[in-house]
Parts: sequence; C-alpha cells; structure tokens
Amino acid sequence: MAIGENEGSDLEKPFIREDQRCVDCEEETVNRGGLENGSIWMVLLSTSVGVCGSFEFGSCVGYSSPTQAQIREDLNLTLSQYAMFGSIITIGAMIGAISSGRIADFIGRKGAMRMSAAFCIIGWLAVYFATGAWWLDTGRFCTGYGIGIFSYVVPVFIAEIAPKNLRGGLATLNQLMIVCGASTAFLLGEVVKWRTLALTGLVPCILQLVGLCFIPESPRWLAKVGHRNKFELSLRTLRGKEADISQEAAEIQKSIGTLQDLPKVQIMDLFHAKYARPVIIGVGLMIFQQFGGINGIGFYASETFVAAGFSSGKIGTIFYAIIQVPITLLGAILMDRSGRRPLLVVSASGTFIGCLLAAISFYLKGRSLLLGWVPFLAISGVLVYVASFSIGMGAVPWVIMSEIFPIHVKGIAGSLVVLVNWLGAWAVSYTFNFLMSWSPPGTFLVYAGVCLLAVLFVVEIVPETKGKTLEEIQASIGS
Repeated sequence: MAIGENEGSDLEKPFIREDQRCVDCEEETVNRGGLENGSIWMVLLSTSVGVCGSFEFGSCVGYSSPTQAQIREDLNLTLSQYAMFGSIITIGAMIGAISSGRIADFIGRKGAMRMSAAFCIIGWLAVYFATGAWWLDTGRFCTGYGIGIFSYVVPVFIAEIAPKNLRGGLATLNQLMIVCGASTAFLLGEVVKWRTLALTGLVPCILQLVGLCFIPESPRWLAKVGHRNKFELSLRTLRGKEADISQEAAEIQKSIGTLQDLPKVQIMDLFHAKYARPVIIGVGLMIFQQFGGINGIGFYASETFVAAGFSSGKIGTIFYAIIQVPITLLGAILMDRSGRRPLLVVSASGTFIGCLLAAISFYLKGRSLLLGWVPFLAISGVLVYVASFSIGMGAVPWVIMSEIFPIHVKGIAGSLVVLVNWLGAWAVSYTFNFLMSWSPPGTFLVYAGVCLLAVLFVVEIVPETKGKTLEEIQASIGS
C-alpha cells in the first residue's frame, strides 16, 4: 500500500475526548509504545540484523587469543610480529571511529553497516589466504576499520528505530552480542584451525548484508536528509499499519526542523557551552569504562590468575568467558525497568569491589600472608569485576551515547566518543603489563580508584534517560 493512501486515515486521526481517554488509553499506549503485535516483529528483526555487526565486533576481538600458537607455528612469526597482528586491529578501529559518524550521516545507517560488513569480509579473506605477516596485518587492519564503524552505527541505529519503552533493552543487545561473538571465537578456536576460524567470521557479515535488504532505514536519518515519504513509510513499517504514528512523527519532524536552521557543526563546536554537557557525559562514560581496567583485566585474565598463585589460568578464564553472557542479558532486561543510572552506579560499585579484592590478594601474596586465601580472593575479585562490568558499565555508556546527542551533531560527536573509547582500550591494554611489573596490588588499586570516581561521576553528571524519547532527552540535556 502506498504511503499516500495512509496519510489521510493514519496521520489525521481526530482528537481523543477526555471521556474516551480512559477507555482507549491501554490501546493508545500499546500503539504509541511500539508494542502493537503487527509491528514489534519488525523492530526485533531490524535490531537482530543490526547486532550481527556487534557479533562480528566480538568475533574480531576474540580471534587473536586462541589462534596465537597456531599462526606463529604455521607462518613462522616472531612474537613481535604476532603482537603487531594482535594490536593493529585497534589502529584500524580508531580510524574507523574517526570516520564512523560522517559515514553514517552521509550514506545512512544501513549504508554504514553495509560498508563495515564489506571491510570485515575483505579482512577475513586476507587473513584466510595469508602466507606471511603482511597479509595478516592487512586483514586485521581491515576488520579493525570495519568494527570501528560498527561500534558507532549499531547502537545509534537501534536507538533511532526502537520505541522509547524498549530502547534501553534493545540497545543493550549490542554489548550482549559483542560478548557472545568473543566467547564463540574463543571456544571455536579450541577445536578448529585458525584459517577455518577466519571463515566463521564471514557468517555474521553475510547474514547482516542479506538482512539489510528486508529492514527499513532509520526514520530519524531519513527525516534529517529530507526524505519525508520514506521517513513516514519507515516509521509506519516499524510501528505497524494500525499504529498511530502522528505524535511521534510530529515530534521527530519538529526536532529536525529546529535543527535545520542551525549552522553545520565542526569538531571545535563540540566544546562550546551548548554541547558541553552531552560531550562531557559521553566522553566521561567512555573514559571510566575503559580506564577502569576492563581490557587489561580481560586480555590478561589467564596470566593474572597464574600470577595470583593458580597452577593454570584456564579454569578462571573459562568462568570469565561464561559469566559475561547471562549477566549482560540480565542487564538488558533491567535496562528499561531499573533505569540507566542505577545500573551504572551498581556496576561501577561492583567493579570497585572486584578491583579491591584483587588488590588485597596480590598484597597478601607479596607479604606471604594468608597464602591459602590468595587464589580465592584473586578469582573472586576478577569474577566480581567482570560480572559487575557486564551488567552496566559494558553496555550503558553505548546506550547513553546513542541517546544524548541531537541528530545534527550525532555524527561528529559520536565519532569523538567512540575514538576516546578505542584510545582508552589501547592505552589500558598496552600499559597493563607494565603496571603489573611495577606493582600488582598498586595496579588494581589504581583501577579501583577510577571505578570509585565513576560512581561519583554518574551520581553528579549523568541523567536518567529511561522512558523518554530521544527528542525529550536531548531537550532536557541542552536546557
């Protein structure tokens, strides 16, 4: 059915009288909330297609750990050559992060995901056919560039298509699928060869490319670039044929109309008072997410358990991988019930406790005190840390990043936020071993201090965005 055939009946519904409101309120809430039976499946399908990119993200990050020995033996790589292969993904991701916002604004959210998937496919094929370090590094760089774009566009796409009462939970699926992708790569790497594992990385990319043919573009992006008919069709496809989209469409159009009169935003404009608060919130959350130590603790979990006194770090690492999935899923369920701020406060507090337990274990080991308790405290600290991180600090910063920026600055501001995240990931993973050589208990105390500051930052600065439209969130932050 053409959009013009629906405009008169669906966009011009009569005003509901006060005496009708109680009778019709339940139906109205369902329709405007996006839970109408004919529409929720499209929102879920679109989200599922989007998070194929998140799964790919996790697959790329998790690939290097189980394949190290195989690749070095088959291709006669030195440790430094493999270190370059493992780390060059972050360089590609930083470049992808810098360009992600502009790309998503220029060719659309779906176009950016297609581009990301294409780069990842090229990268995996280069790794599969590699006969030396150069092709390995080229492939790893390409996959890094692809996931750098994915890390921005997937949460933004989900936030822009989801109804407000489901947005938090659906956006958290981004982090859940990253965790699932990394865990899958780790487990498959134990049973298949490294070239075969590279081919499995093609699967989420192919699924996404096919799925993108069957889902609508972000209605907010379509409104931004002036495609009114496509905007209304996209919104109606997501909300259902019988849903009343008039109020949501009017809010989006009003917001876009207001922003069209504003001058084009450059990177330096983000530091003006008008955008200072959302930039501080977005960048601050990413700094606390990364400098709380997640990548150092995660990348070197096995070595940490051994250093604490375990004969092998394998059992602890398996628990580390397994615990992330159910806890991240719990966070997704709680996101739109408890709200963003409570999850962040609980999560940051838990990571503080986890770091403190790990610091105590290393302190006791260094002083040869209560040695029987040292391994227990170490594994308890790391598992408390990863469980706490997974329920909030892992996912919520990405959700809030996708919510707080007006659409005309979302591209450049989102690129800045994602770049800070990747720079933090590189810095923490690079410095972790140096810090542990300096002082293991001191390392975890530094991370504990960052986690404690994160609690204060959330309490004082971060707003609650649960149950609000994107336009309402951005208006409240900008006021």
